[in-house]
Amino acid sequence: MGANESLPGDGPVPEMHHYYSKFMRECPSGQLSLHEFKKLLGLQGLDLQGDVYIKRVFDIFDLNQDGFIDFLEFIAAINLVIRGKIDQKLKWYFKLYDADGNGCIDKKELLSIFTAIQAINGHTNMSAEEFTNMVFQKIDVNNDGELTLEEFISGVERDEDLMELITKSFDLSNVLKVIQSGRRHSI
Repeated sequence: MGANESLPGDGPVPEMHHYYSKFMRECPSGQLSLHEFKKLLGLQGLDLQGDVYIKRVFDIFDLNQDGFIDFLEFIAAINLVIRGKIDQKLKWYFKLYDADGNGCIDKKELLSIFTAIQAINGHTNMSAEEFTNMVFQKIDVNNDGELTLEEFISGVERDEDLMELITKSFDLSNVLKVIQSGRRHSI
């Protein structure tokens, strides 16, 4: 995002009523299913990798794991994306990568989620393999082929280039813009 662009909620009073009316218009039941979530974001018909990624994002937003995103979960997710401190965002990214939920990210998990993200965002300067190898080379300090949450957060916070790359690659503000405007923007 450019310096002069802003997202709703940047000011002192968050525009929750805007999100609430949009949420209720798109989802009168107050419960957003995965199918409705994809429809809301204009992300139907993705390839398998893209679908995997969107399902992971949905599952992480679905805090109580009931298979739906309710309004409170939706707002918690939006707040994290807009206002979250960097370590909160890194924890969120870690959960996104840790597909099997074992508390560690291995190369296969990172590769598969980055491939999926590329399928959606479409723009990147390096292949998923290059990205994965670079991340592990920079922050897998004990060379065990796995990253713990601590290794991940301290490694990314230590490395400005990596921080910028991860922040850009996994920037969800595009998702929020789609939700806000109600239509798909080309990036």
